[in-house]
Amino acid sequence: SNPCLPFPVLQAAHCQMIKDLSACLLGQSLRVDCRYENKTSNPLTYEFSITKDNRKHVIHSTISVSENIYRSRANVTMHKNLVCLYLQSFTTSDEGVYMCELKATNDYTGNQTKNITVIKDKLEKCAGFSLLIQNTSWLLLLLLSLPLLQAVDFVSL
Repeated sequence: SNPCLPFPVLQAAHCQMIKDLSACLLGQSLRVDCRYENKTSNPLTYEFSITKDNRKHVIHSTISVSENIYRSRANVTMHKNLVCLYLQSFTTSDEGVYMCELKATNDYTGNQTKNITVIKDKLEKCAGFSLLIQNTSWLLLLLLSLPLLQAVDFVSL
C-alpha cells in the first residue's frame, strides 16, 4: 500500500522526490548534487539558490530568473535521477545555505526542496574527478559554455 497514492497533496511530505543533496569541491568549482527519485516521466524543472545574509539569490534555474553575478559562473547538468550544479571560482563569499528545488510538470504534489549548508573549509573533494574530465559530454558542455562573442570574433578572423 503506497501512502502517496490516496491524497497526494496531503501526503507530499512523505513522498519526498529529492533523496539527497550533497556538495563537494571540484578543482576551483563547487559541485552540488541533487539526487531525486523519478516518479514521473514528465519534464523536470529545477532551481538552485543560495541564502546568505537572510537573502535568497537564484544561481541557476528553469523556474525563475537567475542573478547575473551567478549566471556567468554556473552550469547545470542533468543525468538520470541527478541534477548537478557547477559553480566556478568558488570562494568563501559563496558560502551559505544552498537549496535545490525540483518540480515535475503537471505534478500537483508541489515543489520539492532540500537545503545544505556549504562552508568552504568543510567541503570534501569530489570523487571521480578524472572520470568527469574524460567524459566527452562534459568537454562538449565546456565548449558550449564558451561565450558566443568569442566564437563570433573567431569567425571574423
